[in-house]
Amino acid sequence: MFPAGHAWPKVRVLQVLWALLAVLLASRRLWALKDFQGCTWHVVLNEFNRVGEDGVEDRFFKQQPMDTVSKVFQTLVDSPVDTNEIYMGFPYFLKINYLCNQKLSQDLVRMGHLTGLKPLVLVTFQSPVNFYRWKIEQLQIQMEAAPFRSKVSEECMAEEVCSMSWYTPMPIKNGSVIMHVDISSNGLGTFIQDKGFHVNINGFLKLDEDDDIVYAVGEELYSLTPEHFVGISSRPLWYTVDQAPVLILGGIPNEKYVLMTDTSFEEHSLVELSIDSCWVGSVYCPHSGFTATIYDTIATESTLFIRQNQLVYYFTGTYTTLHESNRGSGSWVRVLASECIKKLCPAHFPANGSEYVMALTMGKNEGFIHFGTITDGQVSFEMLPKHWSVCQQIADNTCSIIWSEYIAGEQTVLLLVETGSSDGSKIYMVISYNRARGLQFLMILGTETYTSTRMVSKGISFNPYNNLIFIWGNFLLQSSNKENLIYLADFPKEQIIKYIARSFLGNMAIVTETEEIWYLMEGTYRVYQLFPSRGWDVHISLQWMQQSSLYASNETMVTLFYENNKLYQLVYLMHKHEGKLVKRPMPVEKLLMYQQHTNYYDLERKGNYSMLSFTNLCPFSVMRLRNLPRPQRYTRQERYRARPPSIFERSGFHTKNSLAIYQGLVYHLLWLHTKYDKDYYFFLASNWQSAGGVYIDMDSYEKIYNLEPEYQLPERIFLDKGTEYSFTIFLSAQGRSFSAQAELGSAFQPHTRVDVGVVLANPGCIEALVKQEILINRNSVLFLITLKDKKLCYDQGISGHHLMKTSMMVNVVGSSGFCFQDTHLEPHMQGNLMVPVLIGCPPGKRLAFDITYTLEYSLRQNKHYFDCVHVDPEMPCFLFRDIFYPFFLIQDLVTGDSGSFQGSYVLLVVGGGPTLESIRDYSKDEIYRFNSPQDKTNSLIWTTRISRTTKDSAFHIMSHESPGIEWLCLENSPCYDNVPRGIFSPEFFFKVLVSNRGVDTSTYCNYQLTFLVHIHGLPLSPKRALFIFMVSTSVFVGLVIFYIIFCLLWPLMVKGCTTLRWKINDIIASDSYYTYTSISGISSMASLRQSRQGSIVSSRIEEDGAEPREAMEGQLTALASHLPPPPATITPPLQGPS
Repeated sequence: MFPAGHAWPKVRVLQVLWALLAVLLASRRLWALKDFQGCTWHVVLNEFNRVGEDGVEDRFFKQQPMDTVSKVFQTLVDSPVDTNEIYMGFPYFLKINYLCNQKLSQDLVRMGHLTGLKPLVLVTFQSPVNFYRWKIEQLQIQMEAAPFRSKVSEECMAEEVCSMSWYTPMPIKNGSVIMHVDISSNGLGTFIQDKGFHVNINGFLKLDEDDDIVYAVGEELYSLTPEHFVGISSRPLWYTVDQAPVLILGGIPNEKYVLMTDTSFEEHSLVELSIDSCWVGSVYCPHSGFTATIYDTIATESTLFIRQNQLVYYFTGTYTTLHESNRGSGSWVRVLASECIKKLCPAHFPANGSEYVMALTMGKNEGFIHFGTITDGQVSFEMLPKHWSVCQQIADNTCSIIWSEYIAGEQTVLLLVETGSSDGSKIYMVISYNRARGLQFLMILGTETYTSTRMVSKGISFNPYNNLIFIWGNFLLQSSNKENLIYLADFPKEQIIKYIARSFLGNMAIVTETEEIWYLMEGTYRVYQLFPSRGWDVHISLQWMQQSSLYASNETMVTLFYENNKLYQLVYLMHKHEGKLVKRPMPVEKLLMYQQHTNYYDLERKGNYSMLSFTNLCPFSVMRLRNLPRPQRYTRQERYRARPPSIFERSGFHTKNSLAIYQGLVYHLLWLHTKYDKDYYFFLASNWQSAGGVYIDMDSYEKIYNLEPEYQLPERIFLDKGTEYSFTIFLSAQGRSFSAQAELGSAFQPHTRVDVGVVLANPGCIEALVKQEILINRNSVLFLITLKDKKLCYDQGISGHHLMKTSMMVNVVGSSGFCFQDTHLEPHMQGNLMVPVLIGCPPGKRLAFDITYTLEYSLRQNKHYFDCVHVDPEMPCFLFRDIFYPFFLIQDLVTGDSGSFQGSYVLLVVGGGPTLESIRDYSKDEIYRFNSPQDKTNSLIWTTRISRTTKDSAFHIMSHESPGIEWLCLENSPCYDNVPRGIFSPEFFFKVLVSNRGVDTSTYCNYQLTFLVHIHGLPLSPKRALFIFMVSTSVFVGLVIFYIIFCLLWPLMVKGCTTLRWKINDIIASDSYYTYTSISGISSMASLRQSRQGSIVSSRIEEDGAEPREAMEGQLTALASHLPPPPATITPPLQGPS
């Protein structure tokens, strides 16, 4: 009990305590920022039966759900789960820890758990290539990790826990083989920076005879020797962007070795391939000698390609989640066996549900390319051009195709062709080949305008988002329209580019033959040298001072590649005669900052000393994004949330049963998503004393519709027809950046030197509006940027299919390479933003029949509503003679919004039947006859008063404002003369197809919906109606006549029946009399008295005619009871007169 008093001292004390707590938390947060910068999340895979074991890691090999949780769910009899359903589980769990200074400290992990730290796991599923087989969607699931004790060892003497980890289910979704896992903190306990991981399915593994998981493509080697990497030139890493779960890299001299990884080289394997290595040499395939080196390697979604000498092989992995069957090749397959292949060229992006690869030939088929198509793991090649080679069409037998690039959106192949001239110099041409247009040429001069250096072309690259083409060699040319080329003079002509690495999000890295690394921001014209450079010298010195394990004095770059718009190096490090292969980020921002500081600085003399000051070339000091819209409408990202079930143990640690329940609930949540359920069903448990030792709160399993923006532009945006996307850029200017200028007829207007430029990849398809607002008092400028679709460049498509790639680039003038934002981890480049834009029908939209509003509107218009006799809530009935007013909804499965469809559509009856079991689909001819207003065969099922039709006048075009549908069912229609079932009117089920294809201008979406309409009260045909009328009339007349006859004959029938009845009674009485006659006199007298009394009674009954039969039988029984029993032998009396 507290003493009585005023309340305000308590409030003041609470406020002081909260303030003190905030100070302590803030200081702890600063301490965490300082002391835990070296801590990072660590994630491995564990099978369910190995959960809790330390030091084990499993490979992502199993792909099918497993029945490991159903027995646990059978025990949850009082929990909000359906125990009759079969709950499945996933093969793997994610085991989560964090490392500090590359070491695992269980003390720090326990401290994090005791201070409330819980990892939050966000799994993003990558959409598959083949959108014809699988639904295209951007799906995520966010899970909270559950703490779990590791298995107790003999060395553990603690009462509660010695070793622990956090676990979450590792979900698998059909159609996805790439999962990106982002780990973040819940904001409590130890501060650990967010980190992302690639957790991909490896379909190139198999089980050997001992049930060990091994590579199916060859034999895995466990030693990386220096001779395989040291002094070896780097090579490009080729793969289908965002679609290849397993990457492959060759180039190891004189060996059939490749590097393989399913974690984007966080971990890797050295594999010796099991290929035959045949040497096929001939006069048309010249080679100086044989080598075992794997030269070209390309990774696609489910297939790997390699080239060794002139031979090409492919291997299709086992991906049952993609192909729903085992389509793995099992071994390397050799293709193009009769061809001499000099190079493989990748196609970085899929199209039309397939992936592509190109093989360049030499020898007899020089001037042709072999164009490979990969669909669901099936590989096929065709030779292009179809009839005449490129060399034949340009009339040059010495020409050679040195590179090819596929533009998927245009179905065009760009060929870089080298030809000779009369003076022996080389001429290069870019030839565009399209099946419809044939060949188109772009000539590249063999000599630069400003020098006498001969051009040496090596390759060509195309970015489908910004339409920029780069041609490289000892030069770098840029083109945005395939016609005009811009020479980038910053790149030295003395260097020859070996390959380029592109992020396809505005950044490009260049690797030369001498292993120099250059950087270019796409859309600009300045090229920066990263290595070797002054910035690199500063950076490497700082890394050696920090004794970083990612750098060494003797290192060899293996490859350079982009991942999530960040540049990475794969480097072989030699340290004290020991080598290792590491993946490390290439610090582009730091290198540019160091170079800027070493090139632009001032030494100002102040007294006896000099002060160093650096020149800030950035035109702004602060750049922020504001007023960003909620992302889901534009990114089409669907996100679910799942939390582990609550447990009753005080320490908070889960058991294997609770983890199994967690896994089963996550599986069921994703299963319901595939069934188009908008939300998981919600139940509440009554108390915490549930069976199974867990409490399941179904509110923890839900779909999130209200994600907030993250103060940065989204990864990509989808634009439907006429859709707008707006945001604001806030810039604080450097120094004095404003001036006032007088304009004619107006007051002074403020002007600023801080300006923004917007570059559109397809200005004919999208437009950008920029509105400037100057904030003089804050020395800042606001730029409101609105991106809008112009409704011109796209027809119609299925949701998520055949989207047009384009982009918007926003550049602050003068900021390229000079503006950086410092963070506690690393600097980030500012002033240049790129947003990929996908034009078309966004994923997650569908058309639905609005049965509720259809019923309401029909009732309001028709003034009544008559349902069927047997009511079905799932399928209400409509009366035939009423006008049918259909309405439809556009359902957005991403945002949860639902609104009336306002566009135009064509409605067709494509099937039907008198019962659900007898519904059949109509043929194309029948569909035309039953629905077209042009039909002359008297077969129409319905009609409408609207006069708008399609271009060929074949069908009506309807909308939400249409006057409705009138059912006809004419003589030759299937619903004509329908035989009624029983005494009720005939019914019919119509299968209705609604499509807006080619008739709707309000959206890019090609909606198509099929549903059933139940109609009752159909009229009968005249013949059948007359027949039924005649039969009914005949039956009625017959009944009337029968009734009349019955009424007339009824008295006679009653009298006859009465006479007959009494005659029968007389016979019965007579039989009784003669039966009981005795030989003695007393018996005779008694019989005589009985006969007389019976005669009197009979006479009385005949005279009165009203005494019932029962009274007579009672009297006879009473008389018979006074008679003595009959003798043993009875002599029948003589027959006398009646």
